[in-house]
Amino acid sequence: MEASPQRQPRCYARCRPMKLRIRGDSLRVRVSPAELDTLVAGGTVVDATHFGPEPQDCLRCELVADATIAELDAHLENRPDGRVIQVRVPAEPLRRIAASEEVGLHATKSIGGAGTLAILLEKDFRCLVPRSGEDDDGFTRPDDAPSC
Repeated sequence: MEASPQRQPRCYARCRPMKLRIRGDSLRVRVSPAELDTLVAGGTVVDATHFGPEPQDCLRCELVADATIAELDAHLENRPDGRVIQVRVPAEPLRRIAASEEVGLHATKSIGGAGTLAILLEKDFRCLVPRSGEDDDGFTRPDDAPSC
């Protein structure tokens, strides 16, 4: 059953594409040059996956620059308009990455008895074999970057 335009989740209008990979207790987010610029300017980058027509059927990922933290942090929130994985990115290292060839940031977070969560934020480089719609806004690959 398709949702009518008036019933679409609120997150439809705010979303920008980003690449998110969840593998076990590891969360990796790849950002395009435009997304990195948005974060450096103090903006928020949001993307969503919709599992149904209702607002609560939406899983979003939000990237937020935060000048008050020293390393990456991530947490899961339940909101009336769906679940949100919020990744907070330290502002100073973010600016450093944007102005250099540095590829990304990595942190681990204790999740109690479940162990640790690995959090990675990386520049999204264009793949060696282009894929339609996925590499339109990627970083130019450095000569020594591994393949995708």
